[in-house]
Amino acid sequence: MFGENELRRVAEQVLAASQADETEVLILAHDTQLTRFADAVIHQNVAERDQALRVRAVIGRRTGVASTNDVTAAGIAAAVQRAADIARLQPESPLYLPMAAPAVMAQVPARIEATAACTPEARAQGAGAICRLAQEAGLAAAGAFSTEERELVVANSQGLWAYAAGTLADLNTVIMGADSSGYASRTDIDVRRIDAEGAGREAVAKALQSRAPRDVAAGSYPVVLEAYAVEEMLGYMSYMGFSALAVQEGRSFLAGRLGQQIVDPRISIWDDGLDATGIPAPFDFEGVPKRRVEIIKEGVATGVVYDRQTAAREGKESTGHGLPVPNTMGPMAGNLFMAPGAASREELVRSVGRGLYVTRFHYVNPVHPMKAVLTGMTRDGTFLIENGEIAAPVKNLRFTQGVIEALNHVIAVGVHTVLGRGWVGGNRAPDLALGEFRFSGTTQF
Repeated sequence: MFGENELRRVAEQVLAASQADETEVLILAHDTQLTRFADAVIHQNVAERDQALRVRAVIGRRTGVASTNDVTAAGIAAAVQRAADIARLQPESPLYLPMAAPAVMAQVPARIEATAACTPEARAQGAGAICRLAQEAGLAAAGAFSTEERELVVANSQGLWAYAAGTLADLNTVIMGADSSGYASRTDIDVRRIDAEGAGREAVAKALQSRAPRDVAAGSYPVVLEAYAVEEMLGYMSYMGFSALAVQEGRSFLAGRLGQQIVDPRISIWDDGLDATGIPAPFDFEGVPKRRVEIIKEGVATGVVYDRQTAAREGKESTGHGLPVPNTMGPMAGNLFMAPGAASREELVRSVGRGLYVTRFHYVNPVHPMKAVLTGMTRDGTFLIENGEIAAPVKNLRFTQGVIEALNHVIAVGVHTVLGRGWVGGNRAPDLALGEFRFSGTTQF
């Protein structure tokens, strides 16, 4: 990768060249390699190395932003000038805050050398294992195996310097038959913990099990949601309601409900960017150290995440969840965890009795943020549960369901968890058995 010294050099050039009242430097650098496969054959290996520079200039109370990946002296000078020119054309902001002051950053083990050094041959070995398993079963495999090293820098004219390096390995596959499919994914900062063959066996088993699916009527059913589905649901909960800005503007399902019991006491959700079992990051895009935030504790709504702007409105301190400034989204909880329980998947299925088993969701969209209503499709393994056992595959269904409502019908929480790659980090969630989940439509596949 580029390394701290090289990125410091770029940041110092920006700050030295800027004549603005305040200047901020944000650098996102990455070195990403990806091995892609389709029809059970590896067909592509690509690599990308980039250093994206973002300059924020403040003149009075006016802000301008310019970005480039040309970090030559000329490219840096052009970006600095462009940011200042844009600032001069902007109206003054009544919400302007001085840039963040220097802070002590926690040390978090986010960079794993084995991941940074992973070779195309190693990724091909993992992808090849999945392809062989699919071929042996007479199925087609598609997916991708990527490894990434990334660096983040936030520096400003107040003297702040924040640098973090991390790695990420991500594997996903869909195994398909004539009328069936199965899915599996693995995500970790350490590529040595990516079990490609295990993922392949999981997806193949689902594809074989879901052959010849039956029709099932739309309606409300008890469900077992695998952790893949719960993790995606958790990410959308963050998008709709875990931001202080959403609460301040009255558009969050947590607005007016902090301190109240809103879901089953077995549900606890928190955000922790320093937890190495997720995808850790020690600070946010404003250079503010991340803090653990309890969002729902034993069913009680306890908090939301703040950036500097939303914290200032309430006389509080940022929790380290700021996105690049300026932004209209507000802060984002991007390192979420939902507490696991003790039930195995077999115990979850038995606890439902009769209902549906859902592997994952697809094409999810918010419908009503104030009620946390989502809609989407089941995909890659949907099954009928009868007499406490998986009885038959069924065709996919559309769901339209309020998440808070669903989490008030918890039957049991699973011990198995999945880490998923989120929008700005990663989320870890368990399997769930829920007493009621609303399916609003049927499909032909």
